[in-house]
Amino acid sequence: MVMSDGDSAGTSAADWTFRAEDVTKTYNGEVFANDAISIEVQPGEVYGLLGPNGAGKTTFVKQIIGLLKPTSGRITLGPYDLVEDPDVARQLCSYLPQAQMPIESFKMHEAVHITGLIRGGPADEVRARGDALIEALDLTEWRNTMGHKLSGGVRRLVGYIMTTVWPGKVVILDEPTNDVDPRRRRLLWDQIRSLGREGAAVFLVTHNVLEAEKAVDRLAIINEGKLIAQGTPSSLKLDDRGRLRLQLMLVPGNGVPELPAIVHDSARVGNNLMMVIDEGDAAAGIAWAQLMMVEGIAEEYALGATTLEDVYIRLTGHTSAEPDGT
Repeated sequence: MVMSDGDSAGTSAADWTFRAEDVTKTYNGEVFANDAISIEVQPGEVYGLLGPNGAGKTTFVKQIIGLLKPTSGRITLGPYDLVEDPDVARQLCSYLPQAQMPIESFKMHEAVHITGLIRGGPADEVRARGDALIEALDLTEWRNTMGHKLSGGVRRLVGYIMTTVWPGKVVILDEPTNDVDPRRRRLLWDQIRSLGREGAAVFLVTHNVLEAEKAVDRLAIINEGKLIAQGTPSSLKLDDRGRLRLQLMLVPGNGVPELPAIVHDSARVGNNLMMVIDEGDAAAGIAWAQLMMVEGIAEEYALGATTLEDVYIRLTGHTSAEPDGT
C-alpha cells in the first residue's frame, strides 16, 4: 500500500504535494532538454505527461527519480528536496520504465513478492496485495510461470504489479499499456485509477492520447523541452469547441490530396488523414470526403467530435501514433 498518513517523519497526507519549479536541464550549456518546466501534482491525482518523440518527457522523469540532476530549478515532494537527496527520491518514487523488467529467472509471483520486500513492504501485506493485483489483471494462470516464458504483454503487466505492489508517494508509469491486449488494457486503466484513489500521485507518461484522455485528471503537453499546455482534458479542448474531426481513410499508396479551405489542422498517420473543420462546414466536409471516395483516393470517412488528439496535433504538429522515445 501507499505509505499511510504520518509516515516519513510525521508528514501528513495533505503535505505530500509534488512540485517541480522551473526545472531546466541543458547539455553543453546550449541544448535545452527541459526548459523551465513547472508542475504541481496533488496526492490522488492521475497526471498525464504527453509529448512527441524527443520532447523531454523521459529527461524530466529521470530528474524526479534522482537519475539526472537539473541544471537549475527545484523538485520537491512534501518536505523533501528530491534534487538534493536523490536517495529519498528513489525511496518515495516508484517507476515503471518503458523497458521490460528483468524477470526471466523468476516465477511471476516471486518477482512481485521480492520487489515488494525490496520496497520495504511487510511480507504478508506484499503477498496479499500482489495476489490481488495478479487476479485483478486476470493473470492468475501465469502466477507460477517463469518470466522467460511470458508474452511481452503479460510481462508488461507484471512490471506494473512489481511497481505498484508497494508503491511510493509518487508512481511514474512510462507507457504502461505497451503490448497489452485490449481487454487487459481496460483492466489496467481501472487499476491505475484505483492507485490514485489510494493516495498516490500518479504520473502517466504516454503517447496514447485517446486512452489518456479517459484516465487522467490533468495533463501537461511537452514539446521541444517546453511545457506548452497544462490543464484538464476538457479545458484543453476549449479552443476546439464548435469544431469536428473529419477522418479520411486513404487508399494504400495514395498521397495526401489537396485539402479544402475549410480544414484548420491536419495530420496523416499511416493511411488515415485526420482533419479539423468547423461544425458549420460539416456538410461541405462530407461532400468533399465522398468526392475523394468517388475518385478512388479514399476508401471511407468518419465525422465526429474533436478529441484531445486534435489538440495534441494542433499544439505539437505531431500525432500520438508516431514513435515515442523521450
